[in-house]
Amino acid sequence: QVQLVESGGGVVQSGGSLKLSCAASANGFSLFAMAWYRQAPGKQRDFVARITSAGSTLYRDSVKGRFTISRDNAKNTMYLQMNSLKPEDTAVYYCAGGILRLGASSTDASEYDYWGQGTQVTVSS
Repeated sequence: QVQLVESGGGVVQSGGSLKLSCAASANGFSLFAMAWYRQAPGKQRDFVARITSAGSTLYRDSVKGRFTISRDNAKNTMYLQMNSLKPEDTAVYYCAGGILRLGASSTDASEYDYWGQGTQVTVSS
């Protein structure tokens, strides 16, 4: 069983920065597509960014140019550097991972087998 553990959340003022980490417990991490999702109170869980096993990245439009997803396969860890944070970025952030089916959409949450417990990010205005 693969365990994913997020860290790095907290409270930051608008315009500030945070860096989230997602540590995986299992070998084989380098084969996984990894992603970040977020869920604000009363809203659905939304895709934020993903990185494939080859290092290809994809972002939701509202975070492009502000967030950077990366991975360190030697450390079995994925990161999300968040800059120029806005109050609307406030949410619980979840990491997800798995080996996606051929042709599957990498933004579809149901495609990921493994999820972390989430870390709270709060951006004050």
